[in-house]
Amino acid sequence: MEKFEQEIEVKGHLVDSSILTRIFDNIMDLKGDFTVLEFSIGKRKKDYSYARLLIKGNSKDHLSNILEFLFREGATSISLDEVKCISCPKDMVLPDDFYSTTNNPTQIFFHGQWINVENMMMDKCIVLDPQNNIAQCKINREVKKGDLVVTGERGIKIIPQERPREGVDMFQFMSSSSSSERPSQQIAKKVADDLFKTKQQGGKIVVVSGPVIVHSGSAEILAKLIRYGFVDGILAGNALAVHDIENALLGTSLGMHVDDGTLAIRGHRNHMVIVNEIFKAGSIKSMVENKILKSGIMYECIVNKVPFALCGSIRDDGPIPDVITDIVEAQKQYKIILKDANLVLMLSSMLHSIAVGNMIPASVKVIAVDINQPVVTKLLDRGTTQAIGIVTDIGSFLPLIMKHLDLLTNSKNNNTFC
Repeated sequence: MEKFEQEIEVKGHLVDSSILTRIFDNIMDLKGDFTVLEFSIGKRKKDYSYARLLIKGNSKDHLSNILEFLFREGATSISLDEVKCISCPKDMVLPDDFYSTTNNPTQIFFHGQWINVENMMMDKCIVLDPQNNIAQCKINREVKKGDLVVTGERGIKIIPQERPREGVDMFQFMSSSSSSERPSQQIAKKVADDLFKTKQQGGKIVVVSGPVIVHSGSAEILAKLIRYGFVDGILAGNALAVHDIENALLGTSLGMHVDDGTLAIRGHRNHMVIVNEIFKAGSIKSMVENKILKSGIMYECIVNKVPFALCGSIRDDGPIPDVITDIVEAQKQYKIILKDANLVLMLSSMLHSIAVGNMIPASVKVIAVDINQPVVTKLLDRGTTQAIGIVTDIGSFLPLIMKHLDLLTNSKNNNTFC
């Protein structure tokens, strides 16, 4: 009787990070069987654990299906097979059995060595340059006829994110779930600490924001974060820029006075007045240079040379000249700003947040804040599992972050002169 079995191995913080538990669960959920051939637990905090398992299936296809899930948890085959690549039949068309990536660090086994895959993103393909031993994650539109694309599951190693054993930082404190019942003061302090430490270490912070930040009265807080140097890029849509400039010039957002919540006379046309004013000036930058725009989020981006990308939507009024209406070009500009980001702060913008989540590797810290729990949950469910979900009102939460950042900044300045 033919046997359908294969030995695999996995190493890392298998117990602390629940990697081994997920492997066992996957095997049982898929009606497979396994035998633990070897298992050793690291004795010191930085030591890795190791497990060697024999995986059994009912058929070749059944075994392959089980192994596919296990490889995505970081397991590799004991018998190292070289990665299989097939040439693209034409531009923008992938081979039928192309490997679809996760956002975790990934390696491929080629010519007797493991090669790191560059520019990791989820739901993309891997293109191999065999002459230079370079593997890159690419979207369909980037592949050319003849490019070698990784297919199947063999010769691929995924390195899942692990929970460090050195102690508890903000991300272990909160886990990757979302809840509206966590204490906002403590969470805001931890977010502020992480923003502060990221900048102290020379890290890059990118903010994804929706127009709610203006409607809620927190535009000046985000502007202050930019002014203080805590923001290295802004990703948003037409609405954020229009309502931010409406607030800066007219004191309203969607025709409502931000300071007291009253409706402005003929306020319904205010945002269209702003769209027209931007067109008259030619761009947001021109408005700043001509001293028409003197405050706000977009103003701080211009004067502090913080790059921003505004992605268009079919719903946009205008859209203003600065908005990129070609969605493919907008995606490219988003990726340019996201390159080498260490932390992404997502503020009340479901569509832009999910889009950005698909563009970044799992090693990038993500903090998603929204008053609607389904928005945060959807981001997590779509694969950005490293995201921290904070369900709260951005209008009250962002000032708490700024309050703690002010304390940290003042403390640092005072220590400088001690």
